Amino acid sequence: MDRPYPPASLVELSELSDFGIRLTPAPEVWEWLQAEILADTGSIHNEDHAHLLDADIRVMWASSSFEKQGRTVLGQAEQLAFRAGGWQKARMEQQMREWFGYVPAFIITLAADYCAQCSDEEFCALIEHELYHIAQATDKYGQPAFTQDGAPKLKLQGHDVEEFVGVVRRYGASPDVQALVDAANSPAEVGKLNIARACGTCLLRSA
Repeated sequence: MDRPYPPASLVELSELSDFGIRLTPAPEVWEWLQAEILADTGSIHNEDHAHLLDADIRVMWASSSFEKQGRTVLGQAEQLAFRAGGWQKARMEQQMREWFGYVPAFIITLAADYCAQCSDEEFCALIEHELYHIAQATDKYGQPAFTQDGAPKLKLQGHDVEEFVGVVRRYGASPDVQALVDAANSPAEVGKLNIARACGTCLLRSA
């Protein structure tokens, strides 16, 4: 299944500051990641995301990235919670219904200007980064939690490791950082060949 790309018309808007950032639903991205990452038959399947197979997630393209705390944000996972009331809440809910037909539980937003030109490996890494933010909640005993309907109970989670390079350089790696170092020193589980099978641009190069 070919890697999805953002609409060219949206990418063109990223260069027009007068329009601000524009957003549009990206159902093709959700279909692609369900087929290639979530499904056990996918070319780059990752069982870490098994709890997301039937999750209430929708994906959007944003015309451009944005700056936050000195960094460029290329993707974002959100659990929808309207911290507003009255007309403000009604306006937000109406926008969701116009985009998706209902109000989803989670939204993943991707920067179209970046995704239009990044490599297949970078695109897959960005998608999985956002998926990892949507984790299965645990109960008071630390076991995976489920809803009354038997579906995995989901929550947003932060990164596994948050540390400054300088601290690690000066004082060594904490257990969490060491786990990341060990993973980085191991061969990548998803090779470029597997990514190529899931991405149309790589297939074109090998044709």
